[in-house]
Amino acid sequence: MSNPKSDQERVALLQGTLDLLILRTLVFGSNHGQGIARAIQRQAEDTLLVDHGSLYPALQRLESRGWITGEWGVSDNNRKARFYTLTKVGRKHLVSEAKQWGRLAAAVGRILGLEEV
Repeated sequence: MSNPKSDQERVALLQGTLDLLILRTLVFGSNHGQGIARAIQRQAEDTLLVDHGSLYPALQRLESRGWITGEWGVSDNNRKARFYTLTKVGRKHLVSEAKQWGRLAAAVGRILGLEEV
């Protein structure tokens, strides 16, 4: 496991990016909010830290749009938790948004000259 990053080294998420990361995390199966946040942090090698104040409104927003569904269950530590699952509509949206995000990232990279570094 990598070393935790300092607060200055962590990257703030652009609006809408958190939604995309949540959807991508749920491709691997249903998970509760804290599990989703940990998965994002782990996959980002501790560069991204998802706080509860951002996570839970995002989960509610995604659920209201029909991109995920939520169901109450019991977590590994025997606590009541809401488990979220990616829907077919959510998977379709993820594919579309991931392509669009890839084009955006490539364009920004070209402007910043990252391929020259």
